[in-house]
Amino acid sequence: MSDTEYTKVYGGNFILVTRVTSELEAVGIVPIIKDEGESQRLAGYASMNQGYQDVYVNNEELVKAQEIINRVKAEMEA
Repeated sequence: MSDTEYTKVYGGNFILVTRVTSELEAVGIVPIIKDEGESQRLAGYASMNQGYQDVYVNNEELVKAQEIINRVKAEMEA
């Protein structure tokens, strides 16, 4: 997957991903949310990682996105 235009910047539960996504969108970055558990459920399979999601951003916005992710993580840990 090294030739992809998107990079995973965060992974976590639905609530944390919603917070991260909101912060990214506030500065004009449109992330892609990947939810394997939901995809498996819709296909009729059982899923062990229900509620876990990954956040991907375009490589052109990667540096800016990582700064925001680091800030949000620090706020959540405080």
